[in-house]
Amino acid sequence: MTKTDRRDVVILGGGLVGTSLALALAKAGITSHVLDAADPETQLAEGFDGRASAISTASWNMFANIGVAPLLEPFGCPIESIAVSDQLKPGELHFRPETGEGSLGRMFANRQLRKALFDAMQDEDAIAFHPRSRVTERHRGPHGVAAVRDDGTRFEGSLLVGSEGRGSPTRDEAGLKMAKWDYRHRAIICGLAHEKPHGNVAWEIFYPEGPFALLPMLDDADGRHRTALVWTVAEKEAEGWLKLGDRAFLAEAEKRMGALLGTMELASPRSSYPLGFHHAPTIIDHRLALVGDAAHGIHPIAGQGLNLGLRDVAALAEVVGDAMRLGLEPGDAEVLKRYQQWRALDDFTVSLATDGLTRIFGVPGRAASAVRRLGMGAIERVNPLKRWFMDEARGVSGTLPTLLQR
Repeated sequence: MTKTDRRDVVILGGGLVGTSLALALAKAGITSHVLDAADPETQLAEGFDGRASAISTASWNMFANIGVAPLLEPFGCPIESIAVSDQLKPGELHFRPETGEGSLGRMFANRQLRKALFDAMQDEDAIAFHPRSRVTERHRGPHGVAAVRDDGTRFEGSLLVGSEGRGSPTRDEAGLKMAKWDYRHRAIICGLAHEKPHGNVAWEIFYPEGPFALLPMLDDADGRHRTALVWTVAEKEAEGWLKLGDRAFLAEAEKRMGALLGTMELASPRSSYPLGFHHAPTIIDHRLALVGDAAHGIHPIAGQGLNLGLRDVAALAEVVGDAMRLGLEPGDAEVLKRYQQWRALDDFTVSLATDGLTRIFGVPGRAASAVRRLGMGAIERVNPLKRWFMDEARGVSGTLPTLLQR
């Protein structure tokens, strides 16, 4: 390619959210550069990332609308119900969709999501994907934007999008402020193979030290039942949990899940990542928009982090598409103002809710547990309240961008 290449949008960060945005824009005929520092071959290798993600109903609608769903369909495990428990004590809360509504979401290994998005990008002429690209300069002027790679190549456009994740240098360089704090916890993640079928139930079991989540996955090639475990532990104890022998680790895990899955074995190595909260009240600047974890990072307590980023994608793609049909530039100030207004309340509400749940369920003691179970029992009995929680989990509440609709 030439030393300068101009497209409509320059996306910095080619993770799940950045690549989804490029595909969403491409469906509207909008061209983009996607620059990512990582090597796709490394990211797609077995064992690179053992994480799995719950894809909500609305997010799945978007994957269908941008042509990714057929590539993902064989690898997703439907979530037929969600069970919420306080330390496996009586008073569980169960969420189940009505007949004909489909599942509450689908579970995918992050590796499969990445592969499907990369494969879909290969067929889109509107997307220029540049892996192994270290950006050294970012420019935003009156007539456009540019990102300069370390080899001097300049990528130009009308709008710059920061999608590099929690440590976004684009956000920090723009001086966009964040509210943030460290939970001083880590999430230990691994895959489990187990004796009993999971019944497509996602379990969120709350303990004072943190939530313990069991997320249903498809059986493996040998027919073994599988579940993804996300176990929140104190930061100071995480290293000890990771060093614990497999048998001892599984014994401790079984104490926290009882006999839900029967006998178990590890199906993937254990790994961990730190848990923190950050929220940028303003996610736009001159010719700049933030999406995904660059704009907000939340606790994985309700599995909404990626889905929140995909809602950013759908909203930004719609406002940019609408603007270009009217002859406006993607980086026009009024276009970005509409994006900010559309996403601000949802971003803030979900961020606040997940932080609140983390703190409420983290209060120790029998009295606190009794109050929580009383509250869950009330929700279990009040159908409109249960419906509201289910709609939020499925991402189908509020004014939805077209891409999130069937």
